[in-house]
Amino acid sequence: MTDIKSKSQGIDPNVSARDVKELSATTGNIYEVLSIISKRAKQLSFDLKRELNQKLEEFAVSTDSIEEINENKEQIEISKFYEKLPNPVVIATTEYLEDELHYHYNDKRRRD
Repeated sequence: MTDIKSKSQGIDPNVSARDVKELSATTGNIYEVLSIISKRAKQLSFDLKRELNQKLEEFAVSTDSIEEINENKEQIEISKFYEKLPNPVVIATTEYLEDELHYHYNDKRRRD
């Protein structure tokens, strides 16, 4: 899998209307498509959150006093970068439409 951040740089962060027939063309069922996209969005959200927390932990300073709050420009820039990334659902939908998502059924009862 390529880097999520670099892949999402070219994606429009705004939510846009999608053609339901186009989305469900491969599976034949819009609910299956939404399930696939939502599961991928959860994965992306978890990965991005974990990565952000790891980067911000580098700047963590343990102090006993609340009065001593230091602002770090690098920490602020990292946070702003992650805030500007598209929503994980938008990224997952784009991946699905560009045939970058690979999914399979655990159940043998799938429709062929």
